Amino acid sequence: MNVYEIGNLSKMLANNTYPGRGIVLGVTPDGTKSVAAYFIMGRSVNSRNRVFVQEPDGIRTEAYDPALMKDPHLIIYHPVRQIGQGLIVTNGDQTDTIWEHLAKGESWEAALRTRQFEDDGPNWTPRISGLLAGDGSYKMSILKAADQSGSACTRFFWEYPAVSGLGHFLHTYVCDGNPVIPTFQGEPERVSIPDDIEVFTKELWENLNENNKISLFVRYTDLKTGAYEQRIINKQGE
Repeated sequence: MNVYEIGNLSKMLANNTYPGRGIVLGVTPDGTKSVAAYFIMGRSVNSRNRVFVQEPDGIRTEAYDPALMKDPHLIIYHPVRQIGQGLIVTNGDQTDTIWEHLAKGESWEAALRTRQFEDDGPNWTPRISGLLAGDGSYKMSILKAADQSGSACTRFFWEYPAVSGLGHFLHTYVCDGNPVIPTFQGEPERVSIPDDIEVFTKELWENLNENNKISLFVRYTDLKTGAYEQRIINKQGE
């Protein structure tokens, strides 16, 4: 077993009909840019009725057709927000919790200790979060139910240095399931990161399950200047 093996993200996604929501953070092979990606998937009409919309400090989700929105709980939020040279990426409204704590000079760990997994039993969907620093290093976290009844929360935190060509992939589910969807297990997965944002965006979008994918966000940030370019793709309205 090679614990340092770097996985092929295209194959990981192509062979998984439902990883749920996913975060990828890393650095390009030439070491000049940090990379952040976030995608959402859904199985219900309510969940699929969403798009990513650009905000001055990141992106938010909104209903594609407001008339079809039945319950905004857990699906309408601000998944990406800039704070100073850092970028917060999460799968829920814990983005705002992290932003508020960091703005007060507190740690992101302290912020996430005030939160737990989503209240959507029996799945108890994990809250996944990432924090990308200006130097390309990053942190990741997952908050999961400690048991089937959701009686307690387990919290996991990881810190990664900027390593050229290497990224880490964290997602909410292992795969699809019925009636319960199995939650992510273990450490964030090591994946390769390409130099080109167009290549990476295409790699992600084309390998997400066609029936379940909803939206994708990708950002490449120059580590010297802080300038970035980003891509947003929404299935609705394509």
